[in-house]
Amino acid sequence: MKVVFGSPGTWSGLLLRTGQWVFAGASIGVMLSAFGFSNYTAFCYLIASMGLQALWSLGLACLDIYALKVKRDLHNPLLVSLFVVGDWVTAALSLAAACSSAAPLSSQFHHRLRFNLRIRYRLLAKHLGFFGSRASEMDSGDQKSASSAASGSFFSAIASSVRSWGSAMQKSVNGLLGYEGLEVINPEGGTDDAEAEAQRGRWKQEDRDSYWKMMNKYIGSDVTSMVTLPVIIFEPMTMLQKMAELMEYSYLLDMADDSEDPYMRLVYASSWAISVYYAYQRTWKPFNPILGETYEMVNHGGITFIAEQVSHHPPMSAAHAENEHFIYDITSKLKTKFLGNSVEVYPVGRTRVTLKKSGVVLDLVPPPTKVNNLIFGRTWVDSLGEMIMTNLTTGDKVVLYFQPCGWFGAGRYEVDGYVYDAAEEPKILITGKWNESMSCQPCDKEGEPLSGTELKEVWRVAATPVNDKYQYTYFAHKINSFETAPKNLLASDSRLRPDRYALEKGDMSKSGSEKSSLEEKQREEKRIREGNGHKFTPRWFNLSSEITPTPWGDLEIYEYNGKYAEHRAKVDDSDSIEEVDIKTIEFNPWQYSDLSVE
Repeated sequence: MKVVFGSPGTWSGLLLRTGQWVFAGASIGVMLSAFGFSNYTAFCYLIASMGLQALWSLGLACLDIYALKVKRDLHNPLLVSLFVVGDWVTAALSLAAACSSAAPLSSQFHHRLRFNLRIRYRLLAKHLGFFGSRASEMDSGDQKSASSAASGSFFSAIASSVRSWGSAMQKSVNGLLGYEGLEVINPEGGTDDAEAEAQRGRWKQEDRDSYWKMMNKYIGSDVTSMVTLPVIIFEPMTMLQKMAELMEYSYLLDMADDSEDPYMRLVYASSWAISVYYAYQRTWKPFNPILGETYEMVNHGGITFIAEQVSHHPPMSAAHAENEHFIYDITSKLKTKFLGNSVEVYPVGRTRVTLKKSGVVLDLVPPPTKVNNLIFGRTWVDSLGEMIMTNLTTGDKVVLYFQPCGWFGAGRYEVDGYVYDAAEEPKILITGKWNESMSCQPCDKEGEPLSGTELKEVWRVAATPVNDKYQYTYFAHKINSFETAPKNLLASDSRLRPDRYALEKGDMSKSGSEKSSLEEKQREEKRIREGNGHKFTPRWFNLSSEITPTPWGDLEIYEYNGKYAEHRAKVDDSDSIEEVDIKTIEFNPWQYSDLSVE
């Protein structure tokens, strides 16, 4: 056989294997010394593959030394074939691990690059805002260009190529299944098991086929309130109650209010905003609220919470919560894009938190969410992109990046980012997983952890019930119970909905019929309202003249009018109002007492 450079049993072969071994060992050392590497599953895979590469190269180097010492020729076809196959396997594993690491690598590079660009444009962008200034647009555009350049790096290019190959495979799977435009994703695997994954999930085969034919025409559309869905995919909770789940870890806002450090305030407040994503990963759909429906909550952290459905088309909700430490206000409107077997959900809303001691006002822009495998496969939820919380009083902000789920679950749940001061300099590094915990550590101007400091855990998810049918937390069960209901609960409260209650008791047939009955009453009330030339007026919130821009469109703002506090004080303080047995109250969100007449 012809001897070429790097052939086994030669000095060049020994040099090549020694170089591979040193490079793999150095790579492992660098990655192990990197801050927070263990938070990234993809990097753990890469370290494991590099470890295998190091062992393989070391073994072959030892074989080369032996061959050179005894002057033995290793150019045997069988041995050479074995070496080639071994090299191919280790190279393929290293390539796959490197591609999985591309997303978190690009994210880290993006954060560092953004910091450098903001320093460069500090004078130009001293009035930097996410929606208002030309300087902001220039800065943002430059960041995107630079980030795109970063994505053009070696690993990202490879990842892009492999993703394209994966897309081709996905189309092949679609063809085998016989469904045009069907995307099935297994978060714990790759695209090769998509066909098997498509047969899993909560739907029967005949139901999957039926709903696919029905929903196929809506691909690309906003289906927020366009389609009537069966109760089989619902959980016994409404969207108003789901809004209240954000209050589970409200003690973090209390801590933010008590903190004298302006940057730690943002750490606590942003961890509070992240904490609800553990509950949001549930794969059951909440009931859409009836127009005028409400939800009240007390007996948790000293909070008084009120939410109301203020619009039906488009569906919009407003909520207000308050305790001795903070005031919380939100106008919530969801925008969706149906993709066939998945749906993208965009939070077109405005969330404001006022900390009472310092008087600072925090504004929250959450990332979008994607619900995968709606009809075919096991449904799962992924949140990806940036979450931005801005201190409107000082200009400080938190920018956190939610990693998208990669192959074999790489990057899933992972969140990282920084607290920046008004001059766009990083002050505190934040890292963790939104389904486990979040930690922070002071950092220097380059975003590196300060020497002599350690990661400090800020939040950890509380214990949850085992094998709960709807994956509820203990707090979700409290939200559904009358334990958190105030005295003389409003008749329009979500807890009183007969369809929700029937589903909670496991009577799916009754839940479906009650749901249809409520929807028909809502349509009848709309006909009466329009026939009389009336408009619906929310009871606890007023439509303001303010229209605020969001990353996904403009939003009309509903403001809390203070009437609920007056109503609750009157009920709580009056002895003349007889307390009513909550369970005897009939659900009544209706504007008209008799839907057959005005």
